[in-house]
Amino acid sequence: MRIVLDTNILARAASGPPSPAAEVLQLSLAPPHILCVSPFLISELSRVLRYERVRRIHGMSDQVIDQFLQDLQTASLMVEPDPDKSVAVVVADPDDDQIVATAIAASADVLCTLDRHLRIPAVVSHCQQNGIAILSDVELLQRLKSPPAGAIVDLD
Repeated sequence: MRIVLDTNILARAASGPPSPAAEVLQLSLAPPHILCVSPFLISELSRVLRYERVRRIHGMSDQVIDQFLQDLQTASLMVEPDPDKSVAVVVADPDDDQIVATAIAASADVLCTLDRHLRIPAVVSHCQQNGIAILSDVELLQRLKSPPAGAIVDLD
């Protein structure tokens, strides 16, 4: 499964376990899944992790944040959305158009977010037309932990 984690999920995951976001990040980085990011997403995450209110939660120094971002980039597939194919679909927060564009450029199966702007009908429909499901971290976690369809489950 190709997965794009929105900035709000990645920022929660940076604090580490135990949290659904941290577990989703860990599972998204494990084969057969592919975590996809873009330069915009990494830049936005860098900025968000440095907000003072967010620092109080994760307690990371600039050096640790930089290492987290580097590790994330190394372990992920970097995609570059085509600006000519970008569609303004998130009216309430145009910056979120870049998150949708990242998911489209990555041919993602899932865009994982808690952002209400990405859950409005127009955005959901646009993503569905591109084969992308919008799921929360808890919903994606359930999907990642479920056995694949047709898998034989050992009940012993």
